[in-house]
This record gives sequence, C-alpha cells and structure tokens, in this order.
Amino acid sequence: MNVEQIMTTNVQCCCGTDSIQKAAQAMKTHNCGSIPVCDNKKVIGLITDRDIVLKAVARGKADVRIEECMSNNVVTCTPDTDAHEAADLMARHQIRRLPVVNASGELCGILSIGDLATVDIHMNEAGDALSKISTRTDQQSNVVH
Repeated sequence: MNVEQIMTTNVQCCCGTDSIQKAAQAMKTHNCGSIPVCDNKKVIGLITDRDIVLKAVARGKADVRIEECMSNNVVTCTPDTDAHEAADLMARHQIRRLPVVNASGELCGILSIGDLATVDIHMNEAGDALSKISTRTDQQSNVVH
C-alpha cells in the first residue's frame, strides 16, 4: 500500500512570513498540532505547537513570524512511498507527521501516525513507530521539578 492511499489530502499550510498567531489559529481550526510551512506550494519547514511555545512564547516573544520558530529540516516522502517505508521514516526521525510532496516538490498531503493506525496491513507498525518516536533522546533536557 502506498502513502497516497492513506494520506490526508486537504492540508492547511502557512507561509514563513505569517505570524505564529496565524499558525496557532490554523492549528485550532483544523484540530492539529503542526502545520507545513510552504513557499509557492513547496515545503520549506514545519511549525508545531511545541515550536510556538518553546521558541517564542516561553521567551516572551509573542509577535514572531513562523520562519523564526519553524523546523527547517523537514523529512518528506512522495505519494508512491510504501506505507511501511513511511512508518520506518517516521520512527527513524522521531516524527508524528510526514509531509507528502509530488515530483515537483509541492505539498500534496500529509501522513500521520493516526493514518497508519487505520490500515490493517500494518498490524503493529504504527504502534512501533509511535513507541520509537516517543523515546527520549540524549539531546532532550530533563524536566525541572
């Protein structure tokens, strides 16, 4: 089964010059925790609710553009990527959402752990991927109590 068969196609995106407030409002409207950042339909980043909180709000910067907070190194796949391979990519890079781009590099969908979980042929792959995604890395800081 290919990613194209299970991905979400109606994907909201933002521009890097948009405010983080616009991104947060889009996340609220679409009930999601991340939004692809595009320039002429090409994915240039990804902004998450966590990015907004840690890279702007926690630093007292509420009036910030998305490009100042977004992740620039975005892992993507294509519509013809095998769903098993996509699950492996998500686990390897510890990501919950994978933007799907066409041959021209334009955003055409997004694949989430939830999308994988609805496909019977993956048995425990979505769970395994989520388990690997949720594993702490040495780079994460400890929580202060």
